[in-house]
Amino acid sequence: MALDNKAKENNDEALQGNEKIEQAIHMLQKEPTQELLAHVLTVIRRRMKENGQLIVSVEPAISSTQLGVEVMQLENGTKWWPVFTSFDEEIRGGGSVKSTFMADMGQLFRAALQAEGIEGLILNPWNRTIMLDKSLLSIILGEPTQGN
Repeated sequence: MALDNKAKENNDEALQGNEKIEQAIHMLQKEPTQELLAHVLTVIRRRMKENGQLIVSVEPAISSTQLGVEVMQLENGTKWWPVFTSFDEEIRGGGSVKSTFMADMGQLFRAALQAEGIEGLILNPWNRTIMLDKSLLSIILGEPTQGN
């Protein structure tokens, strides 16, 4: 039992600070302005530089024995990676139990920029939601926008 508590404690520590992202997104949802969008991106960048982590759902890859990042397809046909700031946000969607892992924000953002066939990340798709397309991910990373 002590091991389980220790593992949970480590997970919680890796996610501590992500509530700042949720609060910033909530402010943006109430008043969608360019200034508040810039604030959200700044908060995400700060968490990334603090070695913040996000929760990523995985699913078996059809063509191999490896796991791949779950892909969420929207009604308009675009595909995104759903990621979460906390386990509470992840379970809000209900549905089936998902396999998840925690990923370094910077590494995850860079992987999304390189991934073909996805538009970017949907952070907290069920509640405190923001869609981070590849241009916003480039801004957060402080890298020039790549031509798509």
